[in-house]
Amino acid sequence: MSAVTRAMIMAAGLGTRMRPLTDDRPKPLVTVAGKTLIDHALDRLVAAGVTLAVVNIHYKAQMMRAHLAGRRDIDVRFSDEADALLGTGGGVVRALPHFGDEPFFILNSDSIWLESGPPALTAMQRQWDESRMDGLLLLAAMTRAMGYEGTGDFVMDGQGHLARAGGRAGAYAYPGVQIAHPRLFAGAPEGEFSTNLMWDRAIARKRLFGMPLAGMWIHVGTPAARDAAETHLAELAQS
Repeated sequence: MSAVTRAMIMAAGLGTRMRPLTDDRPKPLVTVAGKTLIDHALDRLVAAGVTLAVVNIHYKAQMMRAHLAGRRDIDVRFSDEADALLGTGGGVVRALPHFGDEPFFILNSDSIWLESGPPALTAMQRQWDESRMDGLLLLAAMTRAMGYEGTGDFVMDGQGHLARAGGRAGAYAYPGVQIAHPRLFAGAPEGEFSTNLMWDRAIARKRLFGMPLAGMWIHVGTPAARDAAETHLAELAQS
C-alpha cells in the first residue's frame, strides 16, 4: 500500500447550477444530511490517513476560510484564485508547490459516495503504483451514478488502462476522485485549462488507470440533486 497523505479539494467554482442555494454561500458549504459538502470530502480524506489538504478558493472565499478554520484534524491550506478562475487543470498547477514530488488525491467538492466494500480512498492507495501510473481515477458504474447526467466518461481494459468512452458500451462515470502524480501536469499550459488535456496525454502513454467504486456515487450538482441525495441518505438511515 502506498501512503498518499496529501490532497487537493476543488472548491473554487461559482456554483451557478446550484443556485439559489449558492446565492449566499459557495457550493462546498451547501449541506447534505447535515454536513457541508467540503466536510464530507475532508472526513473521507482524514479516514484514509491524509494529513494535508489544499483547497482552492475564489467565490465567497472568506466564508470558506472561516468555515475551515474550525478543522483541527487535518492541515488545511488554501490556493487562492481571487485573480482568476483557473479551471480544473490550472487550479491544480497553481497548487503543485504544496505537493513536491509526492502523489496526491484530487477530489471534487460536489461528490458524495456510499461504500459497500473497503473504503474507496484506502483501496485506491493500495492500487496506486507510481512506477506505472501518472493518474488513478475512481470510476462509477452507470447504474451506480446518482445525479449523473452524462453517457459515460471512460472505458477500462483488463489491465485497468483507461480510454475515452466515445459512446462505447461498458462506460463508467467519473465521480471526481483521483490520485495524481505531479508529473501528470508536466508541460501544462499557463493559466486556465481543463485536466482533460493532461488525461488525454496520459492515455496516449498508457499511464492513466481506473478503479471501480464498490458502492454508489452521488453527484450533488443542482438543488434537485441535493434534495434527492438527502432523501436517499435519509431512507438508508431508516432502513
